[in-house]
Amino acid sequence: MDNFDYPAIGQRIKQLRKRKGLNQTELAQMLKKSLRTVQKYETGEIEVSIAVVNQIADLLDTTSTYILGYESSTTQIRTLADVMDFLFKLETVEGIDFKIDVQKPPRSKRWECSISFDGKSTAEFNADICLFLEQWEEERSELRAYNSTQAAYKRWKEQTLAYYAANAVKCTEPEELDRDERIAKRTEFLEKEYGKSESNE
Repeated sequence: MDNFDYPAIGQRIKQLRKRKGLNQTELAQMLKKSLRTVQKYETGEIEVSIAVVNQIADLLDTTSTYILGYESSTTQIRTLADVMDFLFKLETVEGIDFKIDVQKPPRSKRWECSISFDGKSTAEFNADICLFLEQWEEERSELRAYNSTQAAYKRWKEQTLAYYAANAVKCTEPEELDRDERIAKRTEFLEKEYGKSESNE
């Protein structure tokens, strides 16, 4: 969790604790931690693990993301273009590699399109994305089957966002190539994918 501002996290914990009417000793007892540990959390001297952040959030009636200072996007999705714009942004994220699979007639009885991430890819964050999607489907299934509550689902979302908030990513636009560079890259791509190249373009 190297990307977090621990003094700022500590200040939020302190403010929330006081708002709840607790002193440091009481919070320490509730967390099953020493008084000195809680003092160090509040001054930002030591790292607060995600597990402890989640515990504090439950005890102080807040969210893990608030304690960490992570702000999810407040931009509302108003049009289909907003959804598509987000998908376009995926291809600028370094460390994430995905494929778009299209199944439609006449080759398939169904018309299905999906974005897939290979969890065993060399792309740095693909395994994280696959793990997240697997957990997400489990949580959604539990909610759809009325085996879970909206509150539990929301808590899972908050804790998941908090867990991954420290994973900074870098976005870059695809490089612009001149014609000769593009043909060379195209030949290289074809040889890698199919073991052959196109002689002319």
